[in-house]
Amino acid sequence: MTKTLVFSHANSYPAGCYRVLFERWRAAGWRVHALDRFGHDPRFPVTGDWRRLRDQLLDFIDNEVKPEGQVALVGHSLGGMLSLLAACRRPELVSQLVMLDSPVIAGWKAAFIAVAKTTGLVHRYGPSKIARERRHAWPDREAVHAHFAAKKIFARWDPRVLADYIEAGFEAGGDGQVKLRFTREVEAHIYRTLPHHLPLLLRLRPPQCPVAFVGGTRSRELRQAGAAASKQLAGENWRWMEGSHLFPFEKPDETADLVLELLKAR
Repeated sequence: MTKTLVFSHANSYPAGCYRVLFERWRAAGWRVHALDRFGHDPRFPVTGDWRRLRDQLLDFIDNEVKPEGQVALVGHSLGGMLSLLAACRRPELVSQLVMLDSPVIAGWKAAFIAVAKTTGLVHRYGPSKIARERRHAWPDREAVHAHFAAKKIFARWDPRVLADYIEAGFEAGGDGQVKLRFTREVEAHIYRTLPHHLPLLLRLRPPQCPVAFVGGTRSRELRQAGAAASKQLAGENWRWMEGSHLFPFEKPDETADLVLELLKAR
């Protein structure tokens, strides 16, 4: 039976950004599928706690991947969380789950997010505000590359991944400019609807498959969310990867190999 791996991307980074990882997994014998962009299909809008995005992932698996049996789910950031939600919703579908710097928010931090969403504070601060104000248009792809290559965060990326981001993350607009394919409005809305219900979900309907977690040693996102709940979920399948929250882009080969190691450990 063919081994099937379904990958889910991080917020604002379409699946094509992960080409280097996909090629390595395919070379190891996996049938790899990835949904291009979450949140842009009107059938599956961004809603509270990402439930419709979870449904988008499950619909993709059922109607496009059409696996012969169970699938392994791998996801980065947003994608890891959606994969976890899918595994909780459809335990019979998932054989393994690997989460790449997708911290489970629990305790007082989950309560704080719930309050921030209710009061509107989440709209005015943090990543949602940054996403809404993000530059989204350039005169051409050369200008896009120059813009991002000069930024410290992107300077740490593997050059192949940066090239894939320029190719997969931008498209020509009707006004002749090159624009983000993953719109800043959708990106911001995803941040505004960050799930705060996971502790309850994991108590009531925990995933029935082995769960592994890879954290970035310099991940600000993991540090802010806290690692305790994620470590409890992964148990002995917790690993570290040198790098920031975006370590799959900084060390794509090493990340791909570690995922293969975790998938074999089952």
